[in-house]
Amino acid sequence: MLQPINPANANLIVNINGHLVHRDQAGVSPFDSSVQNGDAVWEGLRLYRGRIFRLQQHLARLRNSAAMLHYEGMPSDQRLIHELESTLAANAMRDSVHIRLTVARGLKYTSGLDPRINRLGCTFIILAEHKPPVYDNQSGVALITAAHRRPFADVLDQRIHSCNQLTSILAKIEANLAGADDALMLDTAGMLAETNATHVFLVRRGVVITSTTRACPEGITRAAVLELCQQHGQAFEVRDVPAAELLEADEMFVTGTMGEITPVARLDQHPFAPLPGPITARIAAWFRELTNDPDEGTRVVAD
Repeated sequence: MLQPINPANANLIVNINGHLVHRDQAGVSPFDSSVQNGDAVWEGLRLYRGRIFRLQQHLARLRNSAAMLHYEGMPSDQRLIHELESTLAANAMRDSVHIRLTVARGLKYTSGLDPRINRLGCTFIILAEHKPPVYDNQSGVALITAAHRRPFADVLDQRIHSCNQLTSILAKIEANLAGADDALMLDTAGMLAETNATHVFLVRRGVVITSTTRACPEGITRAAVLELCQQHGQAFEVRDVPAAELLEADEMFVTGTMGEITPVARLDQHPFAPLPGPITARIAAWFRELTNDPDEGTRVVAD
């Protein structure tokens, strides 16, 4: 799945440390940690009718990631919300918008890996794009099982939502070469982790099942799906899922801010039909209702 070029994004205004500039004139120092080491954390946000869905949960995850990396000079939530408002206003955006909010450790006074050479506080970047959900929520996505795997916390703690995404990129290259949309990734014990970009759910005998977060981030959309299952009396389990069990599923779907709820049409050579499956369709409908709830979003665009 290759995202198409959207002409509406040709003249975006982006925000770097509170400075609003055209996308073609934006610049980050070669001494910034994001450039030198991929030392940055990020959140993907989605704007619905002037509100960012579950912004406070996203900011909490961002702040937790920064704290685990011992960032100093992290901008306050109030500052980030103000800058989000400014960026969206500069682009006259209200709906069908995806926002990438990045915070890096910041500028170094010389090249190197040691965080002690960062002295000026964090860098933040806000990139808002006109971008409806990127997957086809009716025909679904095709996945292959990647050879690359997700590590546990003793290698890299997945609670850190890091911009250093080389493992995901390598898995995505595997999917591209195989003609698939994305790659399903197992952990180093051979259990389900996530895809290169989304969380994975399967439905088996009427039960919704997803992996633990030992080897994947705690997703905001993932958490919403689990809450919806609980609220609506839909049976669900969060547990280790062996790779062999994936091919025994009746339905499979993936979740994420970029694509919302998307059915899986095929895993390797195993097809899933019909699309979307009945429980997947039900959960997708519940999720649409949730994104329409004003209490689930933070107002960042004036009425």
